[in-house]
Amino acid sequence: MEQQKDINKEIEKRLASVKHKLVVLSGKGGVGKSTTTSCIAVTLAKRGYKVGVFDYDFHGPAIPRMLGVSGRPEITEDGIIPPEGIMGIKVFSVGLLLSDEKSPVIWRGPLKYNVLREFLSKLEWGELDFLLFDLPPGTGDEALNIAQTIPGVDGAIVVTIPSEVSRVAVEKSVEFCRKLNIKPLGVIENMSYLVCPNCSHRIEIFGKGGGEKIMEEEGIQLLGKIALEPAISKAMDSGNPLTDSKIVEVFDEIVDKILRGFS
Repeated sequence: MEQQKDINKEIEKRLASVKHKLVVLSGKGGVGKSTTTSCIAVTLAKRGYKVGVFDYDFHGPAIPRMLGVSGRPEITEDGIIPPEGIMGIKVFSVGLLLSDEKSPVIWRGPLKYNVLREFLSKLEWGELDFLLFDLPPGTGDEALNIAQTIPGVDGAIVVTIPSEVSRVAVEKSVEFCRKLNIKPLGVIENMSYLVCPNCSHRIEIFGKGGGEKIMEEEGIQLLGKIALEPAISKAMDSGNPLTDSKIVEVFDEIVDKILRGFS
């Protein structure tokens, strides 16, 4: 018990210089949550904010590649110093510790919880304006672990796509946040539509109006709609997620709304 208290104090100490702690989650996989997290991080960094990202998707770590991080964390006597990616964004991910990025992480729930706490008690983030926690899909152990481990989570951003199945999953995510006293800052509807390259007509591949329904039923704001854009995938692979001017504009609007939640 004493050891647990000591770790809690150490985590609180390590995060004391972080102004805002945000979790990014999704009710189901495949909705572009990590992509969205990366784009939000870059948009904040472009505005001069000091930003960090903790990739908590132990089984499918993607954040390092998306943010152009290749170096390993520096291990010192005082702790773990996360490497920096594009725009000076500090990134920590289990993926950076693997000798081979193809190696699977085969950990059960209790071990993942203990590893999470160990990392958080050792990571030297320094002074940050925003620390984003990119969670794995769903509202299982990982999401619960973060909510119960991180002192003073400021809010949650929920990522979805317009389909009905995703809408139900988002409602569960929003309810999950409320039960744990985490403020849902809003919903981002990813893959909202595809723009025809020939006639610029919008094609709603996954349906229409999912974000608006969530906004009406749950009473939370729709932060933005992101098009299904092949350029985003190419940009992510290159480690520079915001290269398309239209996507930059969308994320500027999304970040404006997020920041208003703290004003």
